[in-house]
Amino acid sequence: MATGERPARPLLPYAVAVVAGLAVIAAAYLYVRPTDRADCVRLEVSSSTEKSELVAQLADRYNAADRRFGGRCAQVTVHGLNSGEAMEALAGGWALTQPKVAEPQVWLPTSSLWTGQLRLLDKAAGRPVQTPGQYPSIANSPLVIAMPKDRGEVVQQRGPLGWADVLGLSGDTGWAAFGKPEWGRFTFGKDNPHLSTSGLAATIATYYAAVNRASDLTSEDLAQPAVTQFVRRIEANVSHYSDDSVDLLRNLAEADAAATGDAPATDMSAIVLQEELVYLYNQGQLSPTGSKPRVPLVAVHPKEGTFNLDHPYVVLPSADPVQRQGAEDFLTFLQDGPQQRSFAALGFRDDERQPADTLLATVAGPGGDRLTYFDPPTPEVVGAILGSWDTLRKKANILLAVDTSGSMKASVGDQTRFQVASDAASKAIELLNAADQVALWSFSSETPQRPKKPYSEEVRLAPLNRGAFNRKLAGLRIGGNTALYATVRAAHRALLDKYDPNRINAVVVLTDGKNEYQKDSDLNRLLRDIALDPKQPVKVFCVAFDQESDLTALDRIAKASAGKAFDARNPATIDEALVKVVSSF
Repeated sequence: MATGERPARPLLPYAVAVVAGLAVIAAAYLYVRPTDRADCVRLEVSSSTEKSELVAQLADRYNAADRRFGGRCAQVTVHGLNSGEAMEALAGGWALTQPKVAEPQVWLPTSSLWTGQLRLLDKAAGRPVQTPGQYPSIANSPLVIAMPKDRGEVVQQRGPLGWADVLGLSGDTGWAAFGKPEWGRFTFGKDNPHLSTSGLAATIATYYAAVNRASDLTSEDLAQPAVTQFVRRIEANVSHYSDDSVDLLRNLAEADAAATGDAPATDMSAIVLQEELVYLYNQGQLSPTGSKPRVPLVAVHPKEGTFNLDHPYVVLPSADPVQRQGAEDFLTFLQDGPQQRSFAALGFRDDERQPADTLLATVAGPGGDRLTYFDPPTPEVVGAILGSWDTLRKKANILLAVDTSGSMKASVGDQTRFQVASDAASKAIELLNAADQVALWSFSSETPQRPKKPYSEEVRLAPLNRGAFNRKLAGLRIGGNTALYATVRAAHRALLDKYDPNRINAVVVLTDGKNEYQKDSDLNRLLRDIALDPKQPVKVFCVAFDQESDLTALDRIAKASAGKAFDARNPATIDEALVKVVSSF
């Protein structure tokens, strides 16, 4: 299931990304292929991916029930597509943007935020608005602050606390404010709001908490100095931004299983995400082994309120009158008790926001049955929030290490691998903030231009100068073998030497191969050398480019440092992979 789902194109510099933020299934498309019922009206449903598997199963159940409305029946087919992709397809002509997916008559996005963004796109294009109204929910899931049980219980003992009381803890004071100085700094994870529904909802909730209201957020509010200070204080404690909080939880589950005693499994004290994912994590459904975690998560509910992901049921103008009747009947079916219990089994609240007892018991959040919810702001205010966040987000120190070994001369269409990779890196760098500091290294093995070591600093760590950076990147020479391990170790050490606690510190490695450097070939030693230090986390993000890449080793390297590996072995996906990497900063 994908957690990251994108807002409207006019609001995003990250629109090239295809990411989903609330995910528990891996398949991008899942279809129900029922027995043919020729007399039934065909009803195509596009569901956000975190629930598409379940909705497909429920559609199969609906079809088998042979329900009737006005003497007719409906045959429902479900496909899974990220809310952001579906929104862009609805805005840009479905057949053009999604030629392999049938045009839907019903759309089930993660949040009504998407219907508002589509409304903006329709108005801007001068066409009839496709999503003009308010829509019923088929399930709900509030945003929560998820914390490891020991830490969450310490926080909950203080009674009701707000967003700033928890997420705004000083990184220097950290857990000492709760009498636990041995736990060190307080940092938390959240999704990038440009890419993820939960990340966007978390950012909106932060702004609501800043103005101490639960509704009527305005663009004027966002410009208030006190609001800016509030949001900046919270963003300062972000460990790094994720493109998919499910990946954060899966990595946490692996680290939890490998941890011993009281050793921390992560540098993050909390993750902001939807409640449903806390339930799935605690049930072991995000673990590769299916086992429940040694240290479960608890949900902390901020006292000011939270944002709800309402999973609306949207009947689109593409539906003819009979399909509209069928859509209404399918909605009635989904809101019936047996189907609502199926949603509850995945950790969702029901269509009226009521939690099941098992959900409350599993996430262990006091007051979880008595939540206050923020009203969604207008689409225009959502756009202003994203613009403000681009300025206020935590800045980064990034060292980009680019593979310049001889294999990068191989052809990809009418370009070389290096040209494709460097073009993608140049596009991704454009998405960074001018206040981010970026360094560029090249690596292969010793060459005539680099006789003493297999890597070299091409651009020193400094505020990003895009023109100079891109010129240096395009002019790198290709040759030699791949000294992957030596380069990762040296780059990690270089950022540790320049570690800035007020920034995200990360190494990004782009390579098309595997380690071919006999002077440094011990992967286990490298993993020990770059292992996460919660007091000074320097994370390694790896991009595997082309089929010759050693994705297994790159994944182990990334996980050792609490980073992430991205699979771009299909060269056509390199742009997308690098945008996902940049979304972490």
